[in-house]
Amino acid sequence: MEANQEQTPELEQQNAPVQEEVPVEAPAPQETAEPEQAAPPEQNEAAQEPQQPAEPEPEQAPEPPKKPETGKAAESDKLLRLMAEFDNYKKRSIRERENIYSDVRVDTVSRFLPVYDNLCRALSAETADEAYKRGVELIFNQLLSVFQGLGVTEIAAEGQPFDPQLHNAVMHVEDESVGDNTVVQELQKGFRLGDRVIRFSMVKVAN
Repeated sequence: MEANQEQTPELEQQNAPVQEEVPVEAPAPQETAEPEQAAPPEQNEAAQEPQQPAEPEPEQAPEPPKKPETGKAAESDKLLRLMAEFDNYKKRSIRERENIYSDVRVDTVSRFLPVYDNLCRALSAETADEAYKRGVELIFNQLLSVFQGLGVTEIAAEGQPFDPQLHNAVMHVEDESVGDNTVVQELQKGFRLGDRVIRFSMVKVAN
C-alpha cells in the first residue's frame, strides 16, 4: 500500500508535465494570429488598387466641359434664328399693315370720286350767283386738300403722251397739229396713290 501510495505521487508527477506540455504546444493560435495581422496590408493594398482606375479620369475630364460649349453654341444658333425670324415677322407685318392702309385709302378716295366729279360739273356750269359759285369752289378745294393729305395726286393727261398704264383712251381723232399718240382732251380726271392707280384718266387721243 505504501508502495502504491509512493508510486501514485510519481505517477502524478509524471502526468503533471504532460498537462504542462499541452499548453506549451498551444502556439498554434499565435501562428494563425500572424496571418490575421498580415491581412490588413493586403486589404490596404486592395483598397489602394481601386484608386488606380482613377488615372484615366483626367483624360475624360476635358470632355464634360465640351458639352456646355456645344450647348452654348446650339443655344446661340437657336437664338440667332429666332431673332432672324422675328425680324422677318416685323418686316412682313409692316408691309401687310402698309398694304392694308393703302387699300383703305384707295377705297375711301374711290368712294369720294363721284362727289369730286359732281363738284367739277357744278363749277363748269354757268351761274349768275357768285356766292353760290364761290361756295362750291371752297368745297371743291377742301376735298382736294383731303386728297392731298391722304397722298392722292391727280394724273397729268392733256398734252401728255398717251400712257396705257395711266390713261384710258375712249376717243381717237386725227390732228396734224399735235404729235402721235398725244392726249388732246381729258374727259375725266384720274387719280393715283403713289404708283398705284385709283382711277385711270379718261382721255381723247390724237393720231
